[in-house]
Amino acid sequence: MRLAFAAVAATAFLAGCASAPSSGNGETPVIAAAAAAAATAATDATAAAPPGAAPGSAARPPAPAVAAAAAAAAAAMAQSVRPFADVVKDAHETPGLFQVWQKDDKVWLEIAPNQFDQPFFFSVNLSRGLGEKFFFSGLMGESHIVYFHRLGMHQVQLLARNTNYFAQPNTPQARAVSEAFSDSLLAAAPVVSQPHPDRKSILIEANVLLFADIPGANGALERAFRQGYSFDPRNSGILKARATPELVAIEVNAHYALSRVAQPPTVPGPTPQTPPPATVPDIRSLFLGFYYNFAKLPDEPMQPRIADDRIGYFMNSRYDFSNDNKLTPRLNYIHRWRLEKKDPAAEMSEPKQPIVFWLDRNIPEKYRQPVIDGVLEWNKAFEKIGFMNAIQAKVQPDDADWDTLDARHASIRWMTTARPLFGGIGPSQVDPRSGEILDADIGIDPVRFRNRRFQRVEQIPQPSAIPGFLEHPEQICQLQDYAAQEMNFALDLLEARGEIDPDGPEAEAFVLADVKDVVMHEVGHALGLRHNFRASMIYSQTQLNDADFTRDHGIAGSVMEYNAVNIALSGERQGSYGMNTLGPYDYWAIEYGYAEVPPAEESARLQQIAGRNAEPQLAYATDEDSSLAIDPEANQSDLGNDPLAFARRRLVLARELWDRWQSRDLKSGESYSVLRRTVTRGLLVVGQSSTTVAKYIGGVSTLRDHAGGARAPLTPIAAAKQREALKIIESGLFSADSFRFKPEFMRRMQVDYLDRNDVYGVGLSTPGVDYSLTGQVLAIQRTVLDNLMSETIAQRILDSEVKLDDPKTGFHLSELYESLHRSIWSELKSGSEISPMRRNLQREHLTRVANALIRPSASMPPDARALLRQDARVLRDELHAAATRSVWSKETKAHIAEGLSTLDEALKATLQRHGV
Repeated sequence: MRLAFAAVAATAFLAGCASAPSSGNGETPVIAAAAAAAATAATDATAAAPPGAAPGSAARPPAPAVAAAAAAAAAAMAQSVRPFADVVKDAHETPGLFQVWQKDDKVWLEIAPNQFDQPFFFSVNLSRGLGEKFFFSGLMGESHIVYFHRLGMHQVQLLARNTNYFAQPNTPQARAVSEAFSDSLLAAAPVVSQPHPDRKSILIEANVLLFADIPGANGALERAFRQGYSFDPRNSGILKARATPELVAIEVNAHYALSRVAQPPTVPGPTPQTPPPATVPDIRSLFLGFYYNFAKLPDEPMQPRIADDRIGYFMNSRYDFSNDNKLTPRLNYIHRWRLEKKDPAAEMSEPKQPIVFWLDRNIPEKYRQPVIDGVLEWNKAFEKIGFMNAIQAKVQPDDADWDTLDARHASIRWMTTARPLFGGIGPSQVDPRSGEILDADIGIDPVRFRNRRFQRVEQIPQPSAIPGFLEHPEQICQLQDYAAQEMNFALDLLEARGEIDPDGPEAEAFVLADVKDVVMHEVGHALGLRHNFRASMIYSQTQLNDADFTRDHGIAGSVMEYNAVNIALSGERQGSYGMNTLGPYDYWAIEYGYAEVPPAEESARLQQIAGRNAEPQLAYATDEDSSLAIDPEANQSDLGNDPLAFARRRLVLARELWDRWQSRDLKSGESYSVLRRTVTRGLLVVGQSSTTVAKYIGGVSTLRDHAGGARAPLTPIAAAKQREALKIIESGLFSADSFRFKPEFMRRMQVDYLDRNDVYGVGLSTPGVDYSLTGQVLAIQRTVLDNLMSETIAQRILDSEVKLDDPKTGFHLSELYESLHRSIWSELKSGSEISPMRRNLQREHLTRVANALIRPSASMPPDARALLRQDARVLRDELHAAATRSVWSKETKAHIAEGLSTLDEALKATLQRHGV
């Protein structure tokens, strides 16, 4: 009876997953009844299994019984569904991969007998969005290899095939794999017609198949807005359907509704409340557009190319269980387009099928040429490996009857948003069997090019998680975020110098050059390339100041870097501001991914190509190298072969920006808010530079070299460099003199009242009318101090000793804590008045020292805790001595007294030890 229950439960589960609204023709209840009868018969057969049968096996009915059951099922179907011709009477037929029939608001798919259980490509993209919280039109979604499966006579399932795990066909391992891993049900629909008299094909209703939450937007909306939206099929509709021999594309206008609006708590809690959607007229109702593609797969999977960690490609992993002798069954295939020469014997040949990027007709005309230039720039890399015209760029005609969201081609489109979460994105969808890129849709948010508009600069931004929908975390590109900040800073400074008119042709040329830079970067992603955050280090400052050199070579080793704008110091020569061509790394990466190599020579040839990674111009590090903050040479928004020198230059430029704008007279009628933005843009540069410098403390150079090279993969940063970094932080970020402004200038820090209302409208925190310079500076100082006094940095400094030939020559944790103490509390020795900005910094330092004594985390190294206890005793004695002086203001006296009390209590407190 247990087996019988399992069969009934499984049948009920499948029926529940496949449940859908009635097709409108009255067939669904009848079909459900027939399916229930079939399930009962299956249950009875299972229950009647003979004693000793294998678990889960059913008794085999005699052949006459099978024939009788089949005849009965066919008769039941003939009674429950209408003839094929009746269902599609007066409907319009469009031949294609699947025949599409359309009448009024109904769409049917015709599935031939030989199309069942055959793989094809299925994807869903977001064609209509909300303009906020990652619901942006044009975003690519999930893709799968899928197949239609006939469940009995009455149900058709759309199943995603599990391609991650495999073994050689017709082997015991293949049988084991098929039994170990499951496919997934995406959607289902009832059969609504009898078989076609000639073709024997049947019809299913696309309105039923696709009127389901296939993309998982229910959960995404709830994560984004903390509201319980539900898919509403009754008010959803099909906007268009088209078919070709290669694909079927159906766009669904999906309605999501709230039955009840979740209310905020009557008593505000410590956690900020998530606002509801700000861009819809009524938050109880919203529409999302889903563009579904059913497309042919390649006749034969492309020959995959194995990934190498020394070169940055996106990749997908598959697990081959054919050979137990391998260390791991995992295979990593890089993502790349299929590119084959028309004439394999020719040194230079056009490809059989070029990679064509279609510019969506929504791109403004003035930007189309630099977009095309950015696309075609990549042909230089392909020419190096023997391909002519490998990359093409075409503009979608205004009267085109197709969409750039169609599968099986690349596109570039503008994404209009109310609140950008990224500047650009270059995702792709691949054949998981081989890594072949089948589709790529680049999205660019033009907010970057509105360089005078408000862009998150009223307050220093705080880290925040991106609520996601149809996310490609590894492909989300924040290039425009960083570059928008860089461009605004550069234009403000160049305008203040009188070198550029923000409304003149020079500024327009600056922006158009930037468009090409952005497109080169995003096309690189669409070709399979990941970021390279070490590429900014390959050129010297002398080379960067040389206009001829930078015109020919660019400013970095790769367009896949987040490069800072190349701004010369006042009086220096000025090179190119941005990246205008491919870098040496880009040529190398394309060679690895796209060079045609005979299969017998591929392994050796790829090793030879990847083995060049130690060449200085091919330096590579990617997102995880930068975000882990271990290696100070893997950075975003830096430039030049000395990141510390670059940081110093940036601090000088920020000071120049502020000094020039303080002495500048605004035009009559001009808003004072431009001054507030200028100050904050300078602070953003100071924060970015300080974060880069802080990575040197406890830093480790992490290289991807393999055995046989001369370099070690892990090398602690030299002690002299770490001390130099500390001095930059002490004299720059921690010094109150770095942030001195004229009082009359501070009185002009006006908020932009119109932008302030706009900010409120899209659910962002509203900037205060007053301006807190100390608060803005403290936000930067707090971030750096958090890093320098973290358990991670302490442990890394301690771990570095075992990597040094002579540990005495290294940088020690005691040196870090003593240096911070000395620079942050310098007024205790000098007797100078402690300014509000410095008092804030001192409180932050003291809080971290006290917390280490009272509530040390389980991960805090014992040596760090011991050193901080010693530091606390020394600081307490200094505060005690300073408290007796009469030179302090009342505020400073109170500050010293509070610090003294805090340390006394911390040193006397019972230690809350973990695991003791």
